[in-house]
Amino acid sequence: MSHAALAPAIYGLLAEFETPTELVEASKAAHAAGYRKIDAYSPFPIEEASEAIGYHKTTVPLIVLVGGILGGLSGFGLQYWINVIAYPLNIGGKPYNSWPAFIVPTFEMTILFAGLAGVLGMFALNGLPMPYHPLFNVDRFSAATRDKFFLAVEAADPKFDLAETHKFLESLQPLTISEVPH
Repeated sequence: MSHAALAPAIYGLLAEFETPTELVEASKAAHAAGYRKIDAYSPFPIEEASEAIGYHKTTVPLIVLVGGILGGLSGFGLQYWINVIAYPLNIGGKPYNSWPAFIVPTFEMTILFAGLAGVLGMFALNGLPMPYHPLFNVDRFSAATRDKFFLAVEAADPKFDLAETHKFLESLQPLTISEVPH
């Protein structure tokens, strides 16, 4: 059996920093070094940290657009099918496909499907529901909600090598570096 098969699986490495400036600088250095599966954690939002780790735009707006289009088409299609094909009624000599009467329900279906697609898309892209995250195994990580700043490098990163990544994180002069078990 190889040594790699005996080693416990880890989620990655977690470096703790004292200030937001240190976190941003470390994030920039990690991204510049080629790490892509990294994340920054802090007690408050730091826009520079998001930019430093190469945070990309989300696909939620596209999911909402597709949901809205499908909702609009299904709302109009349902009314068309009912009024023209399944149960046509001649009321006051109006055409069966009286599209102005279809506008409000079509709009409502558009909003309904777009909202549902947005919520479900957000859950799917965030990996929710996730009642547990490996970072919770590190005792020091609880300080991320109070006064400390953390940079996590995931083991799933193609550039990740435990020894080399540990050495790289040490060069950033963090307060601590922790292995994050799975």
